[in-house]
Amino acid sequence: MAWSCCAPVRQELWGCRSRARRFTLYPYTQQRNGFRRQAQKSDPHNSNVEAGTKPQKSGLSPTVQDPAFQKSSHSVKKLVKPLIFTVGFSGCAFGSAAIWQYEHLKARVQNYFEDARADWMDRIRPQKRLKFRKQVKLWWDSLSRGQRAVSGIIAANVLVFCLWRIPSLHRIMITYFTSNPASHALCSPMLLSTFSHFSFLHMAANMYVLWSFSTSIVSLLGREQFMALYFSAGVVSTFASYACKIATGRFGPSLGASGAIMTVLAAVCTKIPEAKLAIIFLPMFTFTAGNALKAIIALDSAGLLLGWKFFDHAAHLGGALFGMWYVTYGNNLIWNNREPVVKAWHTMRTWARKK
Repeated sequence: MAWSCCAPVRQELWGCRSRARRFTLYPYTQQRNGFRRQAQKSDPHNSNVEAGTKPQKSGLSPTVQDPAFQKSSHSVKKLVKPLIFTVGFSGCAFGSAAIWQYEHLKARVQNYFEDARADWMDRIRPQKRLKFRKQVKLWWDSLSRGQRAVSGIIAANVLVFCLWRIPSLHRIMITYFTSNPASHALCSPMLLSTFSHFSFLHMAANMYVLWSFSTSIVSLLGREQFMALYFSAGVVSTFASYACKIATGRFGPSLGASGAIMTVLAAVCTKIPEAKLAIIFLPMFTFTAGNALKAIIALDSAGLLLGWKFFDHAAHLGGALFGMWYVTYGNNLIWNNREPVVKAWHTMRTWARKK
């Protein structure tokens, strides 16, 4: 199902998917509470032959011979490091975004007259640009600020998708580009898994939603704040997935950008609840963004309670709740109080220049 919607503030949200997908890779779960392959009977006459059966193949899951998982644990202590990483990374993301915005505004002021002079020189100078480069520039200039902002994110997802196609990298990819509280690597996959898709349809659906909502979310928050929110949302939604898996014992590696995308979707729908949405193939049926968000949350809540395994419903809910909280309270608590960070950066920058 796909949505095509238009906000009353003249910002179009075309073709928004009804649910961003974050898949759970259960083909690797050999036991309910453990992730090592079940021991097979060894052949005494051929002890050097590697035991094991042919791995399962799936269009949504990679084929890995021996994923390096440690025994699962229901201990809450396993959430300490992910919690510290979530708080620390999110703080660094918003702090870096504040510094980025400061540097960007400063550069714009300093380069204003230089840019005007360069434009004047281009008018009187013969144009020697290649036709292809000119077409690319025209296409790039035609994009909105939001679409330009997410272009890098989409490119990173495509790159990781291509890495999944290299069989020799599967062990590394399953360790660092899938999130799993029973894995040896806990923190770095919380971010890397949000750029990871094994299925092309999975990646295409998520990137389609992100591209559709990019114009509205960047118009609401600005480019720098949006980037900080997106990266933080990926980590926060993965932490919610970790907590749910440890609490329920339903372990399994997950991957996908849908946790972060649900934050974007929830933020826009919360900020513009009266926006009219429509299923892209059934434009005659319309509904408000607020009702659509309620339906998505209800569906993910049911999936979480009933134990549906195809999607990581905890990551979806964590991302959606984070998006709703941020546009309601978080913006004032975090972004509007960035002045001390900017002042500290300005002081350090001035001191370094004097030396």
